[in-house]
Amino acid sequence: MAQNILITGVGGFIGSNLAQMLLDEGHEVFGVDNFSTGTEENVAHLSAHSRFAFHEIDIASVGFRDIFQGVRFDEIYHLACPTGVPNLVTLAEEMLHACSFGTYNVLDRARNDGAKVLFTSTAEMYGQPEKFPQDETYNGNVDPLGKRSPYEEGKRFSESILATYVRKYGLNARVVRVFNTYGPGMSLNDERVIPHFLKCILEGRPLRIYGDGSQTRSHLFVSDLLAGLRIAMEKGTPGEAYNCGGGNPIPIRELGELLLELSSHPHGIEHHEHFIEDHRGRLPGVEKIETLGWKQTISLEEGLQKMIAHYLPART
Repeated sequence: MAQNILITGVGGFIGSNLAQMLLDEGHEVFGVDNFSTGTEENVAHLSAHSRFAFHEIDIASVGFRDIFQGVRFDEIYHLACPTGVPNLVTLAEEMLHACSFGTYNVLDRARNDGAKVLFTSTAEMYGQPEKFPQDETYNGNVDPLGKRSPYEEGKRFSESILATYVRKYGLNARVVRVFNTYGPGMSLNDERVIPHFLKCILEGRPLRIYGDGSQTRSHLFVSDLLAGLRIAMEKGTPGEAYNCGGGNPIPIRELGELLLELSSHPHGIEHHEHFIEDHRGRLPGVEKIETLGWKQTISLEEGLQKMIAHYLPART
């Protein structure tokens, strides 16, 4: 049955892909974004759809409470928050505002409408992990005064707000902790490793790796993440958190070497000193979301080939 669904942060990579999927399923989709890191380009193709409505607004603003008057939402996907390691200082306050005032505004709207909520948290909430894999019982290792804290602690605070609304008001809300996700729709100006590498290839220069490249990441193709969000919304327990990420961690250098091979890029790899303390590794424990029926279906090599075909079609 068609539902009214709100997506905050619809101008982002994940939000725009989620909106397209929900439209394809036949739902009425409403989106908001202030384009702090999302883009108008990601919304443009959605706006041509008769079942999509968009409002440009900061979710932390008082005006958010008055948007889409007369609409009662059945579900809300709360994705809005500035992202990107280079923005951890320049957009620090905006991250904290989105995760605090913004989350309060979103959950109040959900409470008024009787809507189900899914909040996208992050692997960053585990900080510099001392446990591998990181399962949902791990409380993390976060420096509250570190440069990463606006995003890390902001997301942790949002989780706390959500849990409070579940316990105090009976809100039907859950958390998905998103690990490294990639796929079409990512900006090549994004400093996350896969779009960063693709931009280097497109510009005909060596892949730039910060540090020695031994730090590991586990990557998940966006369609697998969207499947996780949908199943967690449908079957997840209110007040619970679910990791959603890829298996098979790979060092950054090996990831670069694989992408060089798949793209036949001749310019190799160069190393640079990292501009911020980097997390040594991430590996999601996904047994909890797998009990809901989710599984990863696209391998890293297959996903990278899809990225090459999308961004570097001349090489396919």
